[in-house]
Amino acid sequence: MEQGSEPSPANDYLADHVDGLRYSFRDLLGEDLIDPALSRVAAAQALYEAPFVVMSHGTEADPVFNYANRTAQRLFEMPWAEFITLPSRLSAERPNQAERARLLAAVTAQGFIRDYAGVRIARSGQRFAIREATVWMVTDRAGTPAGQAAMFHHWQYLDDADTHGRADLAP
Repeated sequence: MEQGSEPSPANDYLADHVDGLRYSFRDLLGEDLIDPALSRVAAAQALYEAPFVVMSHGTEADPVFNYANRTAQRLFEMPWAEFITLPSRLSAERPNQAERARLLAAVTAQGFIRDYAGVRIARSGQRFAIREATVWMVTDRAGTPAGQAAMFHHWQYLDDADTHGRADLAP
């Protein structure tokens, strides 16, 4: 995927990348990440505009984000161009990076983890707790590793009692 190419109609909302996310999620969890009845471009657009967070990183030694839907961009307070240049370890504060590394090692060994909870940090320094996150290995249809992805619907700002990301609230 070309750096800087934010999902849009001009690039089919990065349907090729989203296909990998969807295929891997379905293969590992037996569930659909987004409505399977949608065309691949409509599914890619729906995932980009979904009210829940979806983000992924590549296979680099220090993995860098390569996808973040709009909800992820809002939550982490970063535009696309900035998000996809961020090493994914920096989405957690330094004290939480070792715990995050253990999570990713477990995902690599097991293929996925459900019900992950942890603390992350936005660009402004705003801390938030995520819960009920699913983290999974992303592969292409041939089984070649392409990175890891995360999806979650629930988060709560730690300096604020409001819970965001519930199905009945737009983040």
